[in-house]
Amino acid sequence: MDKKEFWRLIEESKKFENQAEWLTEVLSHRESNEILEFEFYFESFMNESYQSRLWGAAYILMGGCSDDAFDYFRGWLIGQGEETYQKVIENHEYLATYIHEENLDEEGYPQNEEILSVGLDAYTFKKTGDTEWDDDIHDEMLEKLDKKGLKPAVDFEFDWEEDTDDLQNMFPKLWARFGENPLG
Repeated sequence: MDKKEFWRLIEESKKFENQAEWLTEVLSHRESNEILEFEFYFESFMNESYQSRLWGAAYILMGGCSDDAFDYFRGWLIGQGEETYQKVIENHEYLATYIHEENLDEEGYPQNEEILSVGLDAYTFKKTGDTEWDDDIHDEMLEKLDKKGLKPAVDFEFDWEEDTDDLQNMFPKLWARFGENPLG
């Protein structure tokens, strides 16, 4: 699987009500190496999107954003497809025009927790016949991803502070739409 195939699968999955379930089903019928390649790309995009300013944009959207919520937000962002992902990575203010009720979760947030485990679930299913958590399979997958050259996310220091004008000044369009009226 190459990057083009990864994004093709993401695009196709958007047609289904449960994107993560569809992806898991499709991937579980692929070869183990293809599942690992999918997870490699997914984790690479998760790591690339681990940015202080993107976290700040998510904070504005949702009126706060824990570390878990930021993971779910980045999963959602990848799940929106390559074009949207790239536009948001290049200009976080794009979210001010992109966010609409149709592309949010059932609770009205830009989050997709389930998509975070698609690769591991498909890999586990391939090995065991179900998606039940297995420490050994998880460790095996991490080791294989490491051998493929997966680079970890780079730690950062926030370049904004809560309860200041930092985010309003960084993202005037996002703030105008969501600052006083966040999602949810």
